[in-house]
This record gives sequence, C-alpha cells and structure tokens, in this order.
Amino acid sequence: MIAIFLLLERFPTCYFSVLTALKAVTEKLTCFLLCSPTRSLVILQDRKQKTEECLLQHEGKLVREKEDEDIVAEIMRRRFFPALITHKAWEGFHFADHEIRITEATDCYGAVVWPSALVLCYFLETNSKQYNLVDKNVIEIGAGTGLVSIVASLLGALVTATDLPELLGNLQHNVLQNTKLKCKHQPRVKELSWGIDLEKNFPRSSCHFDYILAADVVYHHPFLDELLLTFDHLCKNDTVILWAMKFRLEKENQFVGRFQTLFDLEVISDFPSLNITLYKAMRKGRVKVRPSKVVV
Repeated sequence: MIAIFLLLERFPTCYFSVLTALKAVTEKLTCFLLCSPTRSLVILQDRKQKTEECLLQHEGKLVREKEDEDIVAEIMRRRFFPALITHKAWEGFHFADHEIRITEATDCYGAVVWPSALVLCYFLETNSKQYNLVDKNVIEIGAGTGLVSIVASLLGALVTATDLPELLGNLQHNVLQNTKLKCKHQPRVKELSWGIDLEKNFPRSSCHFDYILAADVVYHHPFLDELLLTFDHLCKNDTVILWAMKFRLEKENQFVGRFQTLFDLEVISDFPSLNITLYKAMRKGRVKVRPSKVVV
C-alpha cells in the first residue's frame, strides 16, 4: 500500500486509474473471501470423489488381475508331464473328463502345444452349454498336435482336423490315440494349406461347418493373406468362429483389423497375463432369421 501511495505522489494523473484498479481487486478479493468456504468444500468433495474413483479403478484392476491369475493357473493345472523320460516327447492334459496324451516334436512350431490351445480347450469344456458341440460339424485350421480337435471330439462334435502335409502324421497319431472308441463321432484328419485348392478340397456347395476353431494361427509367418482367405472360404453366414489369439509383434497383431473387414468380432474372454484374447466371430452382412410366428 505504501508503494501505491508513493506512486500516486509522483504520478498524480494515475490516481483515478489506480483507484479503479484497487476497487476491482478489492471487490474480487471480497467475493473470494465470502465464497471461499463453499468453493473449498466443492474442491475437497471433487478431490474426494476423484480419489475414490481412482481407488475403485485400482481395486477393480487388482480383482481382474487376480481372476486372470486364478483362471490361468487352473488352465495350466490341466497339463501334466511324464514321470519318466521316454524316447518320445509327450505331454498330458485333462479335458472333457479324459486324460489326453499328446506327442510333440520340438523341431516344428506346429507340433508343439501352445498356451492358446489350452485356453480354447478350457473354454470349450467350461462353456459346453452355451457352445454345444454335440453333433455339430466342426473344422480346426492349423490343428498342429490336435489337442483342440481331440477335446471338441470328446465333447461330441464331428471334427475335421486340418494342417500342412508334413504335420498330418503326428496329428493323425494323436487324434487316433486319444479318440478311438471314446467319441460319438470319429474325427477326420485332412490336409489344408491355407489359400490353396480351397474350392477343390472344401467345396462351398457341400462343406458346411457350424464352428471353425483356431488357436495361435497368427504368428511370424508370410501366409496371413492366405489365412484370411481360408477363413472367408470356410465360413458360411451361420458359422461361428472361435479363435484364440496370442498377441506378439505389431505386424501380426494388425491382422485383427484386417479380419474385421470381413467378420464381426467379439471378445469373449481375455487373459492379459498370457497376452491371449479369445474371440467369437461371424460373417459380416449375414441375414438374421426372424423367428416365425406360432399359429395356434
């Protein structure tokens, strides 16, 4: 204040300007002092609400992480290993009330059981009422060791397990060993090289699949275009695709976006600790059948 009075003595012409400014500042200060208790309360309440929201979000995240860990642990408990080392590498699994033994080959990606296959098997088993496979026509692409096809067969499906020619021997062995005299329908093993001779080997006019199963078919390989073409060829308007996808490199992950140009995609389960997402997909633009009226 003293500085202001000294300024007025040196520059008297500024008196009215300074006075006006002081009056405005005083009014604002008075208004703030009168309103500050209410404003402070509002600010405190707002901060409290935001803090509670952050705590709830954090708590929800912890719950989801715990659920993910529990389910993943349950899935991994379905796997067991031989007590003694044998001349053939194999792993055991418990699904669909059966003990399944899978012969593997460590020198080939397609002859190893990957986590995505376990996730899909667990889903098929624990959701057998919603996704009832009994007497359904099912094809698995990229069947590899055949675990998913075996579980689908044990759940009552009529399964066609497909993969590259060099994998069919091991695939046939695993399928036969684990399904003979155990299934309602004996599964078939058939060659399918993505994008090649699709109409010849799987004619659209005669091949109708209720479900297409796929586990870990997207990884570092140069056949993503052919994979999409294969999905497109095999999928009819009422076909359901169940696809377990492990996210790795960005280039491969972009396949999901391309897939969505042809199919409606829905996340039905997610496993962050494994970087695996389970999708359900159906063809875009399909005609939805309305239920007919019942005539009494």
